[in-house]
Amino acid sequence: MPCWRVRALPWSDIAELIRLRNQSGSLLLLFPTLWALVLAADGRPPLGITLIFIAGVFVMRSAGVLINDWWDRDLDRRVTRTQTRPLAAGRVSPITALALFALLTLIAAALLVSLNPLTIALAPIALALAVLYPLAKRVLAIPQVVLGIAFGWGAIMAWAAVRNEVGWPAVAIFIATIFWAVGYDTIYAIQDKDDDDRVGIRSGALLFGRWVWVAVLFALIMMTAVLAVVGVALHLTAPFYLTLIAAALWFGYQASRVKQGVSRAEAFGLFKQHVWIGALILGGIWAGLLFP
Repeated sequence: MPCWRVRALPWSDIAELIRLRNQSGSLLLLFPTLWALVLAADGRPPLGITLIFIAGVFVMRSAGVLINDWWDRDLDRRVTRTQTRPLAAGRVSPITALALFALLTLIAAALLVSLNPLTIALAPIALALAVLYPLAKRVLAIPQVVLGIAFGWGAIMAWAAVRNEVGWPAVAIFIATIFWAVGYDTIYAIQDKDDDDRVGIRSGALLFGRWVWVAVLFALIMMTAVLAVVGVALHLTAPFYLTLIAAALWFGYQASRVKQGVSRAEAFGLFKQHVWIGALILGGIWAGLLFP
């Protein structure tokens, strides 16, 4: 039947489906993974494993946003920011999108074959989180927690790939990533607050209302505190703590801007700043390991 036919997609639609032109999400998924890799390997992560995880992050983030659009295709038509996405606009059929998702999943699986059995065993959980996260916004008041679990799972897998165990520092980075995602994705959700309220999508931006800046600041400071505990336990040196102080000051600035009220464009700009914060913390971890 024609409705089940998988047709060739224009490159522009594929690029839009996987957010090729906006890799902020990929980087926010990548940095906790790199934090764990660098810590697990005492500052010298194996090149092969590092490249596998970098490629895997790109592929899985692409698969994640694609399946998100598949789940949300009807809702996206009712939200100003998302109504032109390929699935919502009808330029791509749902079955074609699922076929592309299956292809990306196979590529991700192929990347795993050279890793140890523990890491391979942890991978299906990452896939399940990617598939189920879009449903969280329908049932949970703070779906950003599930996003943080999905993004933090890369740290668990990265530690396992290097150490062949799930060490407590990986669990701590996982928890820190949950707090981080609650912070930055609540800022991101400010963009769609009115539309989300109208169509019944839940988010921290709606739940916390006028106190959203307090929730953002609390989540981000908790993320900083958890990472500080990791640093103390693993004997990281002063450069690491200097980067955490810089990040905490940055978080305070962001919370103050949210308190004053931000436009959609400003909210997106604050969200994108977290890519630089992730890079800053990675640099601090490296310096804290390698320099006295």
